[in-house]
Amino acid sequence: MTASPAPVARGPWAVAMRWSHLLFAHWPVPVTALRGHVPPQLELDTFGGDAWLGVVPFTMTDVRPRGTPALPGPGAFHELNVRTYVRHRGVPGVWFFSLDAASPTAVEVGRAGMHLAYLRARMSLTERDGRVRYTSERVDRRAPAAELRVTYGATGPAAPTAPGSLEHFLTERYALYASDLPPRAPRRLWLGAVEHAPWRLAPAAWEVERNTMTAPLGVDVAGRTPLLHAAEGVLPVHAWARRRVA
Repeated sequence: MTASPAPVARGPWAVAMRWSHLLFAHWPVPVTALRGHVPPQLELDTFGGDAWLGVVPFTMTDVRPRGTPALPGPGAFHELNVRTYVRHRGVPGVWFFSLDAASPTAVEVGRAGMHLAYLRARMSLTERDGRVRYTSERVDRRAPAAELRVTYGATGPAAPTAPGSLEHFLTERYALYASDLPPRAPRRLWLGAVEHAPWRLAPAAWEVERNTMTAPLGVDVAGRTPLLHAAEGVLPVHAWARRRVA
C-alpha cells in the first residue's frame, strides 16, 4: 500500500519512524469546551456539529533523522497524546494539547525543536493473547498530573477508512499545528507534515482502570463511552520540519 501524501510538505523529509500498538479513543465535545485551549488562529474542525477530543496511546520505534541509523535510546519509546482537529486557511490538521513520552530526550527535542507540548511520563506496555495493557503516569511538573491505565483489544477485523466517514475525519490527517509554549503567549503558529500509508482500523473495546488525561482541559470523560479503534502499525512514517505559517 502506498503512502498517503503530505499535502503541505516542502522539500525532503527530516525524520523517519515507525508507529505501532495504536489505540484511538475519541469523544464528541462542544466546540466551546475546547475553544479556549486552541490558538485563535486555528478553526476547530467539526463533524456532526461537534469537536472531537482524542486520547491516543502508541509506541514509536526506529526514530532517526534523515541519513542516519535509528537512535538506540530515544529511538524507541511509548507516547500518549491528547488531541483535537483543526483547520488553518482550509488545511486540516491535528492540534495536540499534550504529548506524554517515556523518553526525556524526545520530550526536550520535541519542545525545543517542534514547539509541541511534550511532557515526561512513566509508561509501560505489555501484550498477551491479542490484548494490550498500557499505562502512563505524567511526572513532568510543567503541566498538571494526568494518568492512563487501560487494557484494550480489537473486536473485529481491520479495514481502511472510507472517505467522508467519521473514522476518516479523525485519523487521516497529515498536518499538525504547534504554537509557542508557556510561559510565552501562543503568538506564532507552526505547521508540520507527516506521510504514511493510510490507516487500517479495527473496532476495539477497553477496560479502564484510570483515565485523567483530559482533566487538565476541564473536560471529564469518565463514564462516557468513547469511539474506539485499534490501528495496525504503519511503515514507515516520514515527518517534515515545521515551518511558520502565522
